[in-house]
Amino acid sequence: MEALTEAACHSLNTDITRHPCYSEEAHRYFARMHVPVAPACNIQCHYCNRKFDCVNESRPGVVSELLTPDDAIRKVTGVAAQLMQLSVVGIAGPGDPLANADKTFETFGGLRNVVSDVTFCLSTNGLTLNKHIDEIVELGIAHVTITINAVNPDIGSQIYGWVYDEDEDRKYEGREAAELLISRQLEGLKALTERGVLVKVNSVLIPGVNDEHMSEVSRTVRSHGAFMHNIMPLIIAPGSRYEEEGREAPSPRMLHKIQKDCAGEGSKIMRHCRQCRADAIGLLGEDRSADFTWENLAFAPPLDLEAREHFQSALEEKVKRLAEVKEAKMSAGEKVNSGGCFCPVAGREGEKETTVSQLLRVAVATRGEGKVNLHFGHAKEFMVYESDGEKVTFLGIRKVQAYCHGRASCNSDKEQTIREIIKDLQDCSVLFSSGIGKAPEAGLKAAGIIPIVKKGNIEELILEYAKYQRYMQPQVSGGSKPLASF
Repeated sequence: MEALTEAACHSLNTDITRHPCYSEEAHRYFARMHVPVAPACNIQCHYCNRKFDCVNESRPGVVSELLTPDDAIRKVTGVAAQLMQLSVVGIAGPGDPLANADKTFETFGGLRNVVSDVTFCLSTNGLTLNKHIDEIVELGIAHVTITINAVNPDIGSQIYGWVYDEDEDRKYEGREAAELLISRQLEGLKALTERGVLVKVNSVLIPGVNDEHMSEVSRTVRSHGAFMHNIMPLIIAPGSRYEEEGREAPSPRMLHKIQKDCAGEGSKIMRHCRQCRADAIGLLGEDRSADFTWENLAFAPPLDLEAREHFQSALEEKVKRLAEVKEAKMSAGEKVNSGGCFCPVAGREGEKETTVSQLLRVAVATRGEGKVNLHFGHAKEFMVYESDGEKVTFLGIRKVQAYCHGRASCNSDKEQTIREIIKDLQDCSVLFSSGIGKAPEAGLKAAGIIPIVKKGNIEELILEYAKYQRYMQPQVSGGSKPLASF
Protein backbone atom coordinates (compact mmCIF):
# COMPACT_ATOMS: atom_id res chain seq x y z
CA MET A 1 0.00 0.00 0.00
CA GLU A 2 2.92 2.34 -0.70
CA ALA A 3 0.71 4.86 -2.49
CA LEU A 4 -1.38 5.72 0.58
CA THR A 5 -0.78 9.24 1.85
CA GLU A 6 -0.05 10.04 5.50
CA ALA A 7 -3.57 11.47 5.84
CA ALA A 8 -5.13 8.34 4.41
CA CYS A 9 -3.04 6.13 6.69
CA HIS A 10 -4.36 8.04 9.72
CA SER A 11 -7.92 7.55 8.47
CA LEU A 12 -7.22 3.86 7.91
CA ASN A 13 -6.01 3.41 11.48
CA THR A 14 -9.03 5.08 13.06
CA ASP A 15 -12.07 4.38 10.90
CA ILE A 16 -12.31 0.88 9.47
CA THR A 17 -12.84 -1.14 12.66
CA ARG A 18 -16.54 -0.26 12.46
CA HIS A 19 -16.88 -0.34 8.69
CA PRO A 20 -18.38 -3.65 7.46
CA CYS A 21 -17.18 -3.16 3.86
CA TYR A 22 -13.62 -2.09 4.62
CA SER A 23 -13.00 -4.64 7.40
CA GLU A 24 -13.60 -8.36 6.98
CA GLU A 25 -13.86 -8.75 10.75
CA ALA A 26 -16.27 -5.81 11.17
CA HIS A 27 -18.77 -7.14 8.65
CA ARG A 28 -19.78 -9.89 11.07
CA TYR A 29 -20.86 -7.39 13.74
CA PHE A 30 -21.51 -3.92 12.31
CA ALA A 31 -24.40 -2.93 10.05
CA ARG A 32 -24.77 -0.49 7.18
CA MET A 33 -27.69 1.42 5.71
CA HIS A 34 -28.01 2.71 2.15
CA VAL A 35 -30.37 5.62 1.58
CA PRO A 36 -31.75 5.84 -1.99
CA VAL A 37 -31.85 9.58 -2.66
CA ALA A 38 -29.97 9.63 -5.98
CA PRO A 39 -32.09 8.42 -8.92
CA ALA A 40 -30.28 9.99 -11.89
CA CYS A 41 -27.21 8.50 -13.56
CA ASN A 42 -24.75 10.03 -16.01
CA ILE A 43 -23.37 6.87 -17.64
CA GLN A 44 -24.90 3.75 -19.17
CA CYS A 45 -23.24 0.43 -18.33
CA HIS A 46 -24.08 -2.54 -20.53
CA TYR A 47 -24.85 -4.76 -17.51
CA CYS A 48 -27.27 -2.31 -15.87
CA ASN A 49 -30.98 -1.66 -16.13
CA ARG A 50 -32.24 0.41 -13.21
CA LYS A 51 -35.87 0.18 -14.34
CA PHE A 52 -36.14 -3.42 -13.17
CA ASP A 53 -36.88 -4.24 -9.53
CA CYS A 54 -38.51 -6.89 -7.41
CA VAL A 55 -38.34 -7.38 -3.65
CA ASN A 56 -36.25 -10.55 -4.03
CA GLU A 57 -33.66 -8.98 -6.32
CA SER A 58 -30.35 -8.06 -4.75
CA ARG A 59 -27.91 -6.06 -6.85
CA PRO A 60 -26.59 -2.50 -7.04
CA GLY A 61 -28.92 0.04 -8.65
CA VAL A 62 -32.10 -1.53 -7.27
CA VAL A 63 -34.51 0.08 -4.80
CA SER A 64 -38.16 -0.29 -3.91
CA GLU A 65 -38.68 3.33 -2.80
CA LEU A 66 -36.91 6.61 -3.50
CA LEU A 67 -36.42 8.97 -0.56
CA THR A 68 -36.14 12.73 -0.33
CA PRO A 69 -33.25 14.05 1.80
CA ASP A 70 -35.70 14.88 4.63
CA ASP A 71 -37.24 11.40 4.49
CA ALA A 72 -33.77 9.83 4.44
CA ILE A 73 -32.76 11.74 7.59
CA ARG A 74 -35.95 10.68 9.37
CA LYS A 75 -35.49 7.07 8.33
CA VAL A 76 -31.84 6.86 9.37
CA THR A 77 -32.72 8.39 12.74
CA GLY A 78 -35.43 5.78 13.32
CA VAL A 79 -33.25 2.89 12.21
CA ALA A 80 -30.28 4.04 14.30
CA ALA A 81 -32.50 4.19 17.38
CA GLN A 82 -33.33 0.49 16.98
CA LEU A 83 -30.37 -1.04 15.13
CA MET A 84 -27.62 -0.36 17.65
CA GLN A 85 -24.88 -1.87 15.46
CA LEU A 86 -25.60 0.55 12.61
CA SER A 87 -22.23 2.20 12.05
CA VAL A 88 -22.22 3.25 8.39
CA VAL A 89 -24.70 5.22 6.31
CA GLY A 90 -24.00 5.33 2.60
CA ILE A 91 -25.49 6.68 -0.59
CA ALA A 92 -25.01 4.34 -3.52
CA GLY A 93 -27.86 5.12 -5.85
CA PRO A 94 -29.99 3.88 -7.39
CA GLY A 95 -28.23 6.17 -9.87
CA ASP A 96 -24.97 7.96 -9.18
CA PRO A 97 -24.82 10.07 -6.00
CA LEU A 98 -22.69 12.75 -7.66
CA ALA A 99 -25.09 13.01 -10.59
CA ASN A 100 -27.53 14.04 -7.83
CA ALA A 101 -25.01 16.06 -5.84
CA ASP A 102 -27.49 18.49 -4.25
CA LYS A 103 -29.65 15.71 -2.80
CA THR A 104 -26.64 13.67 -1.77
CA PHE A 105 -24.87 16.43 0.13
CA GLU A 106 -28.10 17.78 1.64
CA THR A 107 -28.73 14.30 3.06
CA PHE A 108 -25.23 13.93 4.51
CA GLY A 109 -25.32 17.46 5.93
CA GLY A 110 -28.62 16.86 7.67
CA LEU A 111 -27.49 13.51 9.05
CA ARG A 112 -24.30 14.99 10.51
CA ASN A 113 -26.45 17.20 12.73
CA VAL A 114 -28.73 14.38 13.90
CA VAL A 115 -26.99 10.99 13.84
CA SER A 116 -23.47 12.18 14.51
CA ASP A 117 -21.95 8.79 15.39
CA VAL A 118 -22.21 7.07 11.99
CA THR A 119 -19.52 6.93 9.33
CA PHE A 120 -20.45 8.37 5.96
CA CYS A 121 -19.79 6.42 2.78
CA LEU A 122 -20.41 7.27 -0.86
CA SER A 123 -20.26 5.15 -4.02
CA THR A 124 -19.79 6.74 -7.42
CA ASN A 125 -18.77 6.04 -11.00
CA GLY A 126 -16.29 8.91 -10.60
CA LEU A 127 -17.28 10.95 -13.64
CA THR A 128 -17.81 14.20 -11.70
CA LEU A 129 -15.75 13.30 -8.65
CA ASN A 130 -13.11 15.99 -9.10
CA LYS A 131 -15.75 18.72 -8.85
CA HIS A 132 -16.84 17.60 -5.38
CA ILE A 133 -13.62 16.78 -3.51
CA ASP A 134 -13.93 19.79 -1.18
CA GLU A 135 -17.56 19.04 -0.31
CA ILE A 136 -16.75 15.39 0.41
CA VAL A 137 -13.93 16.35 2.78
CA GLU A 138 -15.87 19.16 4.49
CA LEU A 139 -18.84 16.87 5.21
CA GLY A 140 -16.56 14.24 6.73
CA ILE A 141 -17.31 11.56 4.14
CA ALA A 142 -14.40 9.35 5.16
CA HIS A 143 -14.91 6.49 2.70
CA VAL A 144 -15.60 6.65 -1.03
CA THR A 145 -16.04 3.75 -3.45
CA ILE A 146 -15.35 4.27 -7.16
CA THR A 147 -16.43 1.68 -9.71
CA ILE A 148 -13.57 1.33 -12.20
CA ASN A 149 -14.06 -1.54 -14.63
CA ALA A 150 -11.20 -0.75 -17.00
CA VAL A 151 -8.20 1.53 -17.37
CA ASN A 152 -7.87 0.87 -21.11
CA PRO A 153 -10.41 2.86 -23.19
CA ASP A 154 -10.62 0.10 -25.82
CA ILE A 155 -11.82 -2.31 -23.15
CA GLY A 156 -13.96 0.34 -21.48
CA SER A 157 -15.79 0.94 -24.75
CA GLN A 158 -17.13 -2.64 -24.48
CA ILE A 159 -18.57 -1.90 -21.02
CA TYR A 160 -20.08 1.60 -21.31
CA GLY A 161 -22.72 2.63 -23.81
CA TRP A 162 -22.46 6.36 -23.21
CA VAL A 163 -21.19 9.00 -20.79
CA TYR A 164 -22.92 12.35 -20.29
CA ASP A 165 -20.85 15.43 -19.45
CA GLU A 166 -23.22 17.95 -17.86
CA ASP A 167 -20.75 20.83 -18.11
CA GLU A 168 -20.56 20.47 -21.88
CA ASP A 169 -24.15 19.18 -22.18
CA ARG A 170 -22.76 16.46 -24.41
CA LYS A 171 -23.16 12.70 -24.59
CA TYR A 172 -19.96 10.80 -25.42
CA GLU A 173 -20.04 7.29 -26.91
CA GLY A 174 -17.63 4.48 -27.71
CA ARG A 175 -13.91 4.81 -27.00
CA GLU A 176 -14.19 8.54 -26.45
CA ALA A 177 -16.72 7.99 -23.64
CA ALA A 178 -14.54 5.38 -21.94
CA GLU A 179 -11.43 7.54 -22.22
CA LEU A 180 -13.18 10.51 -20.61
CA LEU A 181 -14.63 8.39 -17.79
CA ILE A 182 -11.37 6.58 -16.98
CA SER A 183 -9.33 9.80 -16.87
CA ARG A 184 -11.87 11.42 -14.51
CA GLN A 185 -11.96 8.31 -12.29
CA LEU A 186 -8.19 8.14 -11.83
CA GLU A 187 -7.89 11.89 -11.25
CA GLY A 188 -10.62 11.72 -8.60
CA LEU A 189 -9.08 8.67 -6.94
CA LYS A 190 -5.72 10.38 -6.57
CA ALA A 191 -7.26 13.64 -5.34
CA LEU A 192 -9.31 11.90 -2.65
CA THR A 193 -6.41 9.89 -1.25
CA GLU A 194 -4.26 13.03 -1.11
CA ARG A 195 -6.95 14.57 1.11
CA GLY A 196 -7.04 11.60 3.50
CA VAL A 197 -10.20 9.89 2.22
CA LEU A 198 -10.03 6.09 2.11
CA VAL A 199 -11.00 4.86 -1.35
CA LYS A 200 -12.17 1.39 -2.27
CA VAL A 201 -12.34 0.54 -5.96
CA ASN A 202 -15.05 -1.79 -7.22
CA SER A 203 -14.54 -3.63 -10.50
CA VAL A 204 -17.14 -5.82 -12.20
CA LEU A 205 -15.49 -8.95 -13.60
CA ILE A 206 -16.87 -9.52 -17.11
CA PRO A 207 -15.69 -12.73 -18.82
CA GLY A 208 -14.43 -12.09 -22.34
CA VAL A 209 -14.20 -8.36 -21.75
CA ASN A 210 -12.00 -7.38 -18.80
CA ASP A 211 -11.00 -10.68 -17.16
CA GLU A 212 -7.49 -10.64 -18.66
CA HIS A 213 -7.27 -6.88 -17.99
CA MET A 214 -8.11 -7.00 -14.27
CA SER A 215 -4.51 -7.25 -13.05
CA GLU A 216 -3.70 -4.02 -14.88
CA VAL A 217 -6.75 -2.36 -13.32
CA SER A 218 -5.63 -3.49 -9.87
CA ARG A 219 -2.05 -2.25 -10.35
CA THR A 220 -3.23 1.11 -11.67
CA VAL A 221 -5.74 1.90 -8.93
CA ARG A 222 -3.26 0.79 -6.28
CA SER A 223 -0.64 3.15 -7.70
CA HIS A 224 -3.20 5.98 -7.53
CA GLY A 225 -3.82 5.34 -3.81
CA ALA A 226 -6.72 2.89 -3.60
CA PHE A 227 -6.85 1.19 -0.19
CA MET A 228 -8.81 -1.86 -1.31
CA HIS A 229 -9.88 -3.51 -4.56
CA ASN A 230 -13.24 -5.28 -4.70
CA ILE A 231 -13.44 -7.53 -7.78
CA MET A 232 -17.10 -8.51 -8.12
CA PRO A 233 -18.81 -11.08 -10.34
CA LEU A 234 -20.95 -9.73 -13.14
CA ILE A 235 -24.67 -9.56 -12.35
CA ILE A 236 -26.65 -9.13 -15.55
CA ALA A 237 -29.79 -7.06 -15.13
CA PRO A 238 -32.91 -8.14 -17.04
CA GLY A 239 -33.32 -6.02 -20.14
CA SER A 240 -29.68 -4.94 -20.23
CA ARG A 241 -27.50 -5.09 -23.32
CA TYR A 242 -25.39 -7.87 -21.80
CA GLU A 243 -28.52 -9.97 -21.32
CA GLU A 244 -29.38 -9.44 -24.99
CA GLU A 245 -25.83 -10.50 -25.95
CA GLY A 246 -26.11 -13.67 -23.86
CA ARG A 247 -23.13 -12.91 -21.64
CA GLU A 248 -22.60 -15.01 -18.53
CA ALA A 249 -21.27 -14.34 -15.06
CA PRO A 250 -17.77 -15.58 -14.19
CA SER A 251 -17.44 -18.94 -12.48
CA PRO A 252 -16.30 -19.00 -8.84
CA ARG A 253 -13.00 -20.49 -10.02
CA MET A 254 -12.33 -17.61 -12.41
CA LEU A 255 -13.22 -15.05 -9.74
CA HIS A 256 -10.99 -16.70 -7.11
CA LYS A 257 -8.06 -17.01 -9.51
CA ILE A 258 -8.17 -13.35 -10.54
CA GLN A 259 -8.59 -12.19 -6.95
CA LYS A 260 -5.61 -14.34 -5.96
CA ASP A 261 -3.49 -13.02 -8.84
CA CYS A 262 -4.24 -9.39 -7.93
CA ALA A 263 -3.58 -10.05 -4.23
CA GLY A 264 -0.27 -11.64 -5.18
CA GLU A 265 0.76 -8.39 -6.86
CA GLY A 266 0.14 -6.43 -3.66
CA SER A 267 -3.52 -5.35 -3.79
CA LYS A 268 -5.70 -5.67 -0.70
CA ILE A 269 -8.70 -7.64 -1.98
CA MET A 270 -12.21 -7.46 -0.54
CA ARG A 271 -13.76 -10.93 -0.52
CA HIS A 272 -16.91 -10.45 1.56
CA CYS A 273 -18.86 -8.11 -0.75
CA ARG A 274 -22.59 -8.85 -1.13
CA GLN A 275 -23.24 -6.42 -4.05
CA CYS A 276 -25.96 -4.78 -2.00
CA ARG A 277 -29.12 -3.05 -3.12
CA ALA A 278 -29.15 0.74 -2.97
CA ASP A 279 -31.67 0.56 -0.10
CA ALA A 280 -30.10 -2.25 1.96
CA ILE A 281 -30.23 -2.17 5.78
CA GLY A 282 -28.50 -4.52 8.21
CA LEU A 283 -25.42 -6.71 8.37
CA LEU A 284 -23.80 -7.66 5.09
CA GLY A 285 -25.60 -10.75 3.86
CA GLU A 286 -28.92 -9.74 5.37
CA ASP A 287 -31.43 -7.14 4.26
CA ARG A 288 -33.71 -5.93 7.03
CA SER A 289 -35.27 -3.09 5.08
CA ALA A 290 -38.68 -4.81 5.43
CA ASP A 291 -38.36 -4.47 9.22
CA PHE A 292 -38.06 -0.70 9.00
CA THR A 293 -41.23 0.41 7.22
CA TRP A 294 -42.60 3.86 7.91
CA GLU A 295 -45.32 2.23 10.00
CA ASN A 296 -42.75 0.45 12.19
CA LEU A 297 -40.52 3.51 12.44
CA ALA A 298 -43.43 5.49 13.89
CA PHE A 299 -42.96 3.45 17.08
CA ALA A 300 -39.17 3.78 17.22
CA PRO A 301 -37.72 4.85 20.59
CA PRO A 302 -35.80 8.13 20.90
CA LEU A 303 -32.26 8.08 19.52
CA ASP A 304 -29.80 7.46 22.37
CA LEU A 305 -26.29 8.27 21.14
CA GLU A 306 -24.69 7.40 24.47
CA ALA A 307 -26.23 3.92 24.50
CA ARG A 308 -25.19 3.39 20.88
CA GLU A 309 -21.59 4.34 21.64
CA HIS A 310 -21.47 1.98 24.62
CA PHE A 311 -22.85 -0.87 22.50
CA GLN A 312 -20.55 -0.24 19.52
CA SER A 313 -17.44 0.25 21.65
CA ALA A 314 -17.86 -3.29 22.96
CA LEU A 315 -18.27 -4.59 19.40
CA GLU A 316 -15.24 -2.62 18.25
CA GLU A 317 -13.07 -4.21 20.94
CA LYS A 318 -14.17 -7.62 19.71
CA VAL A 319 -13.32 -6.71 16.12
CA LYS A 320 -9.91 -5.37 17.17
CA ARG A 321 -9.12 -8.60 19.02
CA LEU A 322 -10.09 -10.64 15.96
CA ALA A 323 -7.89 -8.47 13.74
CA GLU A 324 -4.96 -8.79 16.17
CA VAL A 325 -5.28 -12.58 16.21
CA LYS A 326 -5.44 -12.67 12.43
CA GLU A 327 -2.41 -10.39 12.11
CA ALA A 328 -0.45 -12.53 14.56
CA LYS A 329 -1.20 -15.65 12.54
CA MET A 330 -0.16 -13.94 9.31
CA SER A 331 3.05 -12.62 10.88
CA ALA A 332 3.92 -16.11 12.07
CA GLY A 333 3.82 -17.27 8.45
CA GLU A 334 2.50 -20.51 7.02
CA LYS A 335 3.40 -23.55 9.06
CA VAL A 336 4.62 -26.71 7.37
CA ASN A 337 1.95 -29.35 7.59
CA SER A 338 3.54 -32.78 7.53
CA GLY A 339 0.23 -34.61 7.41
CA GLY A 340 -1.62 -35.36 4.20
CA CYS A 341 -5.17 -34.08 3.90
CA PHE A 342 -5.55 -34.94 0.19
CA CYS A 343 -8.78 -33.06 -0.32
CA PRO A 344 -10.31 -32.08 -3.67
CA VAL A 345 -9.60 -28.47 -4.68
CA ALA A 346 -10.47 -26.42 -7.73
CA GLY A 347 -8.29 -26.66 -10.80
CA ARG A 348 -8.20 -24.31 -13.76
CA GLU A 349 -11.33 -23.40 -15.61
CA GLY A 350 -12.69 -26.35 -17.58
CA GLU A 351 -10.57 -28.94 -15.80
CA LYS A 352 -11.72 -31.62 -13.40
CA GLU A 353 -10.96 -31.38 -9.70
CA THR A 354 -7.42 -32.32 -8.79
CA THR A 355 -6.20 -34.00 -5.64
CA VAL A 356 -3.72 -31.80 -3.79
CA SER A 357 -2.56 -32.40 -0.23
CA GLN A 358 -3.16 -29.93 2.60
CA LEU A 359 -6.12 -28.02 1.15
CA LEU A 360 -9.73 -28.37 2.21
CA ARG A 361 -12.42 -26.16 0.68
CA VAL A 362 -15.54 -25.70 2.78
CA ALA A 363 -18.92 -23.99 2.32
CA VAL A 364 -20.66 -22.58 5.40
CA ALA A 365 -24.26 -21.54 6.09
CA THR A 366 -24.17 -18.65 8.54
CA ARG A 367 -26.22 -15.74 9.84
CA GLY A 368 -23.03 -13.95 10.82
CA GLU A 369 -20.81 -13.42 13.86
CA GLY A 370 -18.35 -16.01 12.55
CA LYS A 371 -20.58 -18.94 13.46
CA VAL A 372 -22.26 -21.90 11.78
CA ASN A 373 -25.80 -20.99 12.79
CA LEU A 374 -28.08 -21.27 9.74
CA HIS A 375 -30.14 -24.14 8.31
CA PHE A 376 -29.12 -25.19 4.80
CA GLY A 377 -32.62 -24.63 3.43
CA HIS A 378 -32.72 -21.00 4.53
CA ALA A 379 -29.28 -20.00 3.21
CA LYS A 380 -29.32 -17.42 0.42
CA GLU A 381 -25.53 -17.47 0.32
CA PHE A 382 -22.64 -19.61 1.51
CA MET A 383 -19.30 -18.39 2.77
CA VAL A 384 -16.41 -20.36 1.30
CA TYR A 385 -13.17 -21.08 3.15
CA GLU A 386 -9.98 -23.01 2.48
CA SER A 387 -7.77 -24.66 5.09
CA ASP A 388 -4.48 -26.55 5.18
CA GLY A 389 -5.25 -27.85 8.67
CA GLU A 390 -3.23 -25.09 10.37
CA LYS A 391 -4.99 -21.92 9.28
CA VAL A 392 -8.27 -20.95 7.64
CA THR A 393 -8.51 -18.55 4.68
CA PHE A 394 -11.74 -16.84 3.66
CA LEU A 395 -12.21 -17.04 -0.12
CA GLY A 396 -15.53 -15.35 -0.78
CA ILE A 397 -19.32 -15.50 -1.01
CA ARG A 398 -21.52 -17.70 -3.19
CA LYS A 399 -25.05 -16.39 -3.59
CA VAL A 400 -27.75 -19.00 -4.22
CA GLN A 401 -31.49 -19.42 -4.43
CA ALA A 402 -32.66 -20.50 -0.97
CA TYR A 403 -33.82 -24.12 -0.98
CA CYS A 404 -36.74 -23.21 1.28
CA HIS A 405 -38.84 -20.07 1.64
CA GLY A 406 -39.80 -19.12 5.17
CA ARG A 407 -39.78 -21.70 7.93
CA ALA A 408 -42.05 -24.33 6.46
CA SER A 409 -42.65 -23.83 2.75
CA CYS A 410 -39.94 -25.12 0.46
CA ASN A 411 -39.16 -23.99 -3.06
CA SER A 412 -41.59 -25.70 -5.47
CA ASP A 413 -38.78 -26.58 -7.88
CA LYS A 414 -36.54 -28.14 -5.26
CA GLU A 415 -34.68 -30.46 -7.63
CA GLN A 416 -33.62 -27.61 -9.89
CA THR A 417 -32.64 -25.50 -6.90
CA ILE A 418 -30.38 -28.15 -5.39
CA ARG A 419 -28.75 -28.72 -8.79
CA GLU A 420 -27.95 -25.00 -9.01
CA ILE A 421 -26.59 -24.93 -5.45
CA ILE A 422 -24.39 -27.95 -6.15
CA LYS A 423 -23.10 -26.29 -9.33
CA ASP A 424 -22.16 -23.17 -7.37
CA LEU A 425 -20.42 -25.22 -4.66
CA GLN A 426 -18.91 -27.98 -6.79
CA ASP A 427 -15.35 -27.06 -5.81
CA CYS A 428 -16.16 -27.58 -2.10
CA SER A 429 -15.82 -30.99 -0.45
CA VAL A 430 -17.61 -30.17 2.82
CA LEU A 431 -20.62 -28.05 3.78
CA PHE A 432 -21.36 -26.96 7.36
CA SER A 433 -24.86 -25.93 8.45
CA SER A 434 -27.02 -26.00 11.57
CA GLY A 435 -29.46 -28.39 9.88
CA ILE A 436 -30.38 -29.95 6.55
CA GLY A 437 -33.26 -31.99 5.13
CA LYS A 438 -32.97 -35.54 3.83
CA ALA A 439 -33.35 -34.69 0.13
CA PRO A 440 -30.67 -31.97 -0.10
CA GLU A 441 -28.40 -34.05 2.13
CA ALA A 442 -28.62 -36.94 -0.34
CA GLY A 443 -28.09 -34.62 -3.29
CA LEU A 444 -24.95 -33.10 -1.81
CA LYS A 445 -23.50 -36.51 -0.92
CA ALA A 446 -24.15 -37.78 -4.44
CA ALA A 447 -22.20 -34.79 -5.78
CA GLY A 448 -19.26 -35.50 -3.49
CA ILE A 449 -20.01 -32.69 -1.01
CA ILE A 450 -20.23 -33.95 2.56
CA PRO A 451 -22.92 -32.13 4.60
CA ILE A 452 -22.02 -31.76 8.27
CA VAL A 453 -24.59 -30.50 10.78
CA LYS A 454 -22.79 -28.83 13.65
CA LYS A 455 -23.08 -25.39 15.26
CA GLY A 456 -20.14 -23.37 16.48
CA ASN A 457 -17.29 -21.07 15.50
CA ILE A 458 -16.58 -21.40 11.79
CA GLU A 459 -12.79 -21.45 11.90
CA GLU A 460 -12.66 -23.79 14.89
CA LEU A 461 -15.01 -26.28 13.22
CA ILE A 462 -13.07 -26.20 9.94
CA LEU A 463 -9.73 -26.78 11.71
CA GLU A 464 -11.27 -29.50 13.86
CA TYR A 465 -12.59 -31.28 10.79
CA ALA A 466 -9.36 -30.86 8.81
CA LYS A 467 -7.28 -32.31 11.63
CA TYR A 468 -9.74 -35.16 12.16
CA GLN A 469 -9.68 -35.98 8.47
CA ARG A 470 -5.90 -35.88 8.38
CA TYR A 471 -5.78 -38.28 11.33
CA MET A 472 -8.34 -40.66 9.85
CA GLN A 473 -7.29 -40.45 6.19
CA PRO A 474 -4.75 -43.32 6.21
CA GLN A 475 -7.55 -45.59 7.39
CA VAL A 476 -9.68 -44.72 4.37
CA SER A 477 -9.08 -46.75 1.25
CA GLY A 478 -7.89 -44.57 -1.64
CA GLY A 479 -7.07 -41.61 0.61
CA SER A 480 -9.02 -39.03 -1.39
CA LYS A 481 -12.55 -38.90 0.00
CA PRO A 482 -13.56 -36.45 2.76
CA LEU A 483 -15.09 -38.02 5.86
CA ALA A 484 -18.80 -37.70 6.47
CA SER A 485 -18.74 -37.28 10.24
CA PHE A 486 -16.42 -36.48 13.08
